[in-house]
Amino acid sequence: MERMVSAAPAAPTPKTAGASSPAVILKKLLAILLRNWFWFVLSLAVALGIAWYIVMRTTPVYQRTASIMIKQNEAEGMDKTLRDMGVAHTSVNIANELLLLRSIVVTEQVVRRLGLDVDCFEDGPFHATTLYGRALPVQVRFLDLSDREQASLVLTLREDRAVTLSNLTRNKALLDASPASLQLGDTVKTALGRVSVTPSPYYKEGTAKSIRVERTGIPATGERVRSRISATLREKNASIIDIKYRDYSRDRADDVLNTLMVVYNEQWMKNRNKQIVSTNDFIRERLAVIEQELGNVDQNISSFKSENLILDVQQAGAMAVAQAEETSRKSSELDARISHLRSVYDFMLGMTDNDQQIPLYSGIENGAILQRIAEYNSLVLRRNNHLAYTSAKNPIVVELDTQLEALRSSITGALSNEISTLQSQQSLTQSTRRRAVGKVAQNPKQANYLLSVERQQKVKESLYLYLLQKREENELSQAFTAYNTQIVEPPHGSWGPVEPVAGNIYLIALLIGLGLPALIIFAKIFLTTTVQGKEDLAQLQVPFAGVIPQAEGKKPRKGETPTVVVAPDCRDSINESFRVVRSNLEFLLGYDAAHKVVMLTSMDPGSGKTFITANLSSAVALKGKKVLAIDLDLRRASLSAYVNKPHKGITGYLSGKYEDFHPLLMPLGPVDILPCGALPPNPTELLYTERFARLIEQVRQEYDYVFLDCPPVEIVADPAIAGRFADLTLFVVRAKLMEKSLLPEIDQWYAGKKFNNLVVLLNGTDEKEGRYGYRKYGYHYYSDAKA
Repeated sequence: MERMVSAAPAAPTPKTAGASSPAVILKKLLAILLRNWFWFVLSLAVALGIAWYIVMRTTPVYQRTASIMIKQNEAEGMDKTLRDMGVAHTSVNIANELLLLRSIVVTEQVVRRLGLDVDCFEDGPFHATTLYGRALPVQVRFLDLSDREQASLVLTLREDRAVTLSNLTRNKALLDASPASLQLGDTVKTALGRVSVTPSPYYKEGTAKSIRVERTGIPATGERVRSRISATLREKNASIIDIKYRDYSRDRADDVLNTLMVVYNEQWMKNRNKQIVSTNDFIRERLAVIEQELGNVDQNISSFKSENLILDVQQAGAMAVAQAEETSRKSSELDARISHLRSVYDFMLGMTDNDQQIPLYSGIENGAILQRIAEYNSLVLRRNNHLAYTSAKNPIVVELDTQLEALRSSITGALSNEISTLQSQQSLTQSTRRRAVGKVAQNPKQANYLLSVERQQKVKESLYLYLLQKREENELSQAFTAYNTQIVEPPHGSWGPVEPVAGNIYLIALLIGLGLPALIIFAKIFLTTTVQGKEDLAQLQVPFAGVIPQAEGKKPRKGETPTVVVAPDCRDSINESFRVVRSNLEFLLGYDAAHKVVMLTSMDPGSGKTFITANLSSAVALKGKKVLAIDLDLRRASLSAYVNKPHKGITGYLSGKYEDFHPLLMPLGPVDILPCGALPPNPTELLYTERFARLIEQVRQEYDYVFLDCPPVEIVADPAIAGRFADLTLFVVRAKLMEKSLLPEIDQWYAGKKFNNLVVLLNGTDEKEGRYGYRKYGYHYYSDAKA
């Protein structure tokens, strides 16, 4: 028959105040980390070992720094000539100078001067050491290789100055060539062409060394050098440039910086001289053009003056005006003279008698005519005087008339000739006057033309003289040019390497060594889906019976007889855990005789129900209680394994084969075990029999505590059947086995009262996870054996 019991009030699930507070959570996390200290030590040792190896394997890199100042005002001297002419206006661009410092043209020139295309290394235990400067005993040159070709070899230098060249490669291809031998200072012909090996200034007699020589093409080396250079302005508005260079050799870094500044200055000077040469060429071309134009202007002026017969325009104008006035005056005089002569001529033509004298006019300037007129008038006067005393027929008068006729005819002819002469003069004077007046009219135009041409002549002469002067200044500027940079700080820097930064590497290793295990542990904690500890059960409403840690020792193999770990005088953690659970069960059952049947079940197989049944019943028996443990897992008979699985057991009793169960009991220390016996084909039907109900009622009367070891729930119906007779159901949750997603089902069973007085027991936790870590706190109990 079904027995319904009313157990004592169940203890609530233990929930510590502030269990989810940050401080508590942090404390738990720290506890978890401390429990895994071994992994932290191991991870830290491995990380620091790797860091040490990285530091030792990494070739040290050194950084050197130099500072230069760009003289921006010096640019005025570079193109002053052109800017004074208004042709160009340039200034120093700091950004361009930064690019020029790192240009491939500059770096390749540095490579050529320092021979950086050939690197020498000496292999060490961890990394190769770069040989340069005082550390390099020899200098190797590849005389027949082009600038772009790569090569490598191993140079073995012996104490007697003998040198062997082996392992020759060309463009990364190993050459099938026998080693070449030579003496230090000689040149030998090899598969790489002629190779020269000479002692460096720092060679010491008796030096023996094996050197790995690598030659990189000059363009590739120039690009590598350029990638290691950084040039930055020290301040935004300053003209000071900080140049940094990283290299495997401090001395080589200093040499590169010094050579870089020299090459940069030379390159700047070369570019500046190009400007000066260009300026000179420009001035020379302009001088040739202006000289030609000036000659053309001079020729125009000369031709114009020659064509117009003038030396000076103003003087020629004044002469033309004076000539016009003179010819005008002379023409008037000639007109008057001609008029006077014509009057006399007309008068003489109108004379009918020889008694009239010819009038004398001041306009007659011809002395011969005047003399003849005077002679004529004298003859007229003599004739008239003779006529006063004689007649016209007087021979004297007749002679005088003849003379007068002849003379008059002569005078008339002379006057006519004179008039013609004066008229010719008049025509010539008029022509001259017209030309003079024309010159006066043309003078302003000629003056304007000559003024324009002469102005061009003066401008071109001035520009020609100016260009001659600037050409001299430009050539002087080229002769006395100063660099546009000033070294502010020579190459300097720390003598220690900037790479590798051992402190940073060890710090990273320390962080990784400590952080990686912590990350794995936290990931395991936060990503796991199974119950790990008591904290995962904190939200359950089901009462909590306690924690059983993972038992130490090996798990029994198949066929081996398991043993009970609970012992009377043992005080280890698992024994104390079972004693704590025992005390909790006594409280949960109420310390009375009415409640004594405890059923153990679980959600998953392998949760440890049988182990807990055997040891918990033993722990209760240690207090002098009479305890019975019944193996109700009729399919596996796990509890029966503790008593070697006898063939007789509860299945024979329930099936009616045996009338009394007492002969079937087997001792397990102070505990009686009712084994399963033969595995039945119908375990569920056996539990439904009346004999099972009578068995439970009988053992209640005979024993203080009865433990029922049942199979997992939700797999078979056996726990639900046996649970009807249980006063308390101890649900075993195995840590790291049961899924957290199944915990709400336990709460549902508890709320629905599917099992009588359901309580939870956590099994299989880490020994150090429990609150009562006896090794940690040093708790020791000294009580009587029954405790």
